[in-house]
Amino acid sequence: MSAIPKVVLVTGCSDGGIGSALCTEYASRGCKVYATARKLEAMDGLKHSNVEKLVLDVTNEDNIRDVVNTIISQEGRVDVLVNNAGVHCIGPVIEVPLDVVMKAYDANVLSVLRMCKAVIPHMAERKSGTIVQISSVMAHIPTPWGGIYSSTKAALHALSDALYMECTPLNISVLTATTGAIRSKISANQAASFPGLSENSLYKRYLSDILERMYTSQESDAMPAEEYARRVVGQSLLPKPPRHMMLGGKTLLIRILMWIPRTFSLKLLWRFFTKKSRASA
Repeated sequence: MSAIPKVVLVTGCSDGGIGSALCTEYASRGCKVYATARKLEAMDGLKHSNVEKLVLDVTNEDNIRDVVNTIISQEGRVDVLVNNAGVHCIGPVIEVPLDVVMKAYDANVLSVLRMCKAVIPHMAERKSGTIVQISSVMAHIPTPWGGIYSSTKAALHALSDALYMECTPLNISVLTATTGAIRSKISANQAASFPGLSENSLYKRYLSDILERMYTSQESDAMPAEEYARRVVGQSLLPKPPRHMMLGGKTLLIRILMWIPRTFSLKLLWRFFTKKSRASA
């Protein structure tokens, strides 16, 4: 007798990103996948008979409830929830506008909480399910010009570890995928969202460094999104998924930076991410 296909809900599935690659991989393994994004046309490139596309704004509780209820009414369950949706935030910590900071926390932290609140009760009824949190190595190693984004991912890690413990009696697994450099459209998205520095910025001399920071994740050692998806999906579909996995480009470097004394690692990061301005000084 063939196994019943898993029902998977993935957020943040726009073309060219990690979410789209995850959907394709789950679908190729026979899962019924619900791919979501704020606009259907953002997922035009996602084509698979096992994939159904839905509009979802993860900052809108009513929209989340409607989407989850639609899936439950059609499938009777959600076996795997993948919290991938999020936004990037580049700039000096004290100069990123507070409304931009709030949007980053809303999309990267509160949206995950909203999704979990909507899905976990259904999983708890069946005493079965897996939550996959797509996080970042920047949760552990913040860099200059990426502090706001790093702080949202650090918050996500704390939230995920608490969920891991609290979901244990519900027989629900929580897997946090700490993500390094992945080949995707992330740099283009960051560049499009960066408003530039104000005329009276304290960091004008570092503008070239800030602009270069956006493309660090797309260097030659970046892992293809398809390979990333294959590994994350494989682990998430295990009967007992691991609590944590770290993968992607630069993860060995990140592990080293996590191991050496913190003050030393921060000084190294400052020098690396200000090398253009120092060279032109």
